[in-house]
Amino acid sequence: MSADSRKPLTAVLTVRNFRRYLLGQLTSNIGTWMQRAAQDLLVLHLTGNSGSAVGLVTALQFLPQTLFGLTGGVLADRYPKRRLLLLTQTAMAAQSLLLGLLTVTGSINLLSVYALAFALGTATAVDGPARNTYISELVAREGVATAVSLNSAQFNVARILGPALAGLTVAAFGVGPVFLLNAASYLAVLYGLIAIHTDDPADPVPPPSGRTVLRDAFRDIASTRDLCLPICLVAVVGTFGLNFQVTISLVAVKVFHSGAAAFGCLSAAYAVGSLVGAIHGARSGKTPTVRRLTTTTVVFGVLEAALGLMPGYGAFMALLVPTGFAAVTVTTTANALTQLHADPRLRGRVMSVYFLVLLGGTPVGAPLVGLVSDAVGARFSLLLGGVVSASSALALPALLTGRIRLPAVASRRRAGLRVGHCGRRGAANAPWPTGCRRGTCVAVPRTIDPSQPTVGPGRDRG
Repeated sequence: MSADSRKPLTAVLTVRNFRRYLLGQLTSNIGTWMQRAAQDLLVLHLTGNSGSAVGLVTALQFLPQTLFGLTGGVLADRYPKRRLLLLTQTAMAAQSLLLGLLTVTGSINLLSVYALAFALGTATAVDGPARNTYISELVAREGVATAVSLNSAQFNVARILGPALAGLTVAAFGVGPVFLLNAASYLAVLYGLIAIHTDDPADPVPPPSGRTVLRDAFRDIASTRDLCLPICLVAVVGTFGLNFQVTISLVAVKVFHSGAAAFGCLSAAYAVGSLVGAIHGARSGKTPTVRRLTTTTVVFGVLEAALGLMPGYGAFMALLVPTGFAAVTVTTTANALTQLHADPRLRGRVMSVYFLVLLGGTPVGAPLVGLVSDAVGARFSLLLGGVVSASSALALPALLTGRIRLPAVASRRRAGLRVGHCGRRGAANAPWPTGCRRGTCVAVPRTIDPSQPTVGPGRDRG
């Protein structure tokens, strides 16, 4: 066994292009979380502490994910991802710079904050699919799971550091400089993207031929169990289980009758658990499987339901750490599983569907959690989320078994695809997998053009 196989974390971090990308994203995300906290403070200042105004600006920032997230997936498959990221990151930097200049000069008003929040959300929606799928082009296939976990780890580090740094900066210099610092933080990610050399990427994807349409991604998801299951599971868990910003605050106020400081400690406990879970996933480097995803989702559901039964504040906070660990394990496993089983030519569109169901369920789940809390108590909202999450992990695999059907053999042949019986995907001219008989399944080629290189030994995408 090689040293790289024994130490997947070290193997991925030795990839210079990925290391540059990761450091740039970490710097930029810290600035982004600083801006989120400062933006809420700015809106409160402009409106005289209006909670509804803060909710509206948050909704405007996340609404574009629902409106334009799938379009971002189409663009990620149609154009080079690095070029697209340079454009979207520049647009986000310009938004932060304009918001900062308007604030420090005293020209800011509530309508400007709303408009700029929507603009930032639009750029983020287009940026998301390309940013997440670009990881698969920077590392080898066997390092994708580790790279996804590291990306999740840097996000959680930023989520912990960003609001704290924002509070210190606002106390010392005011709100405006926070936005300017965030604008400057984009220089790190832009430099990282410019410095990345992708002349020989780990898994080169051919330029798309013909139209780049969403229905190809939905067809691939519907016909591939290892894509359909994580996306369906994340849709359920994202809607009902991953609403901790709402449930933690409700339990802190309504059950334990505590204030903002206690709520902050609970949020920090959950964030620490998430960070440890992401680092553990990166260190283990295990290839994600459907069984691991369903098992960790059941564990997460049980832990969330148990949170609703915790009698005291200390026990509740202690259990939040393993719950955060399990939650990030579920999302990183589902993310890596989806990226590994998506056809590289469709990966941007498939991942846009993944993030739509992961984030798009929040506008439905968060109000539902609030209604349940008002009707039967804050504890029951956690019990409901945990039971639904665990039950979906147990039921969905059985429901999907036998319901996923590949397209007709004749249509595959018309598309220039090789047909066998094993269900594995491979190159058009690669050797047939052991035991494969022609006529009963499909092996998808990297490209239909026979002059293009095919997948070599050990690089089969199935």
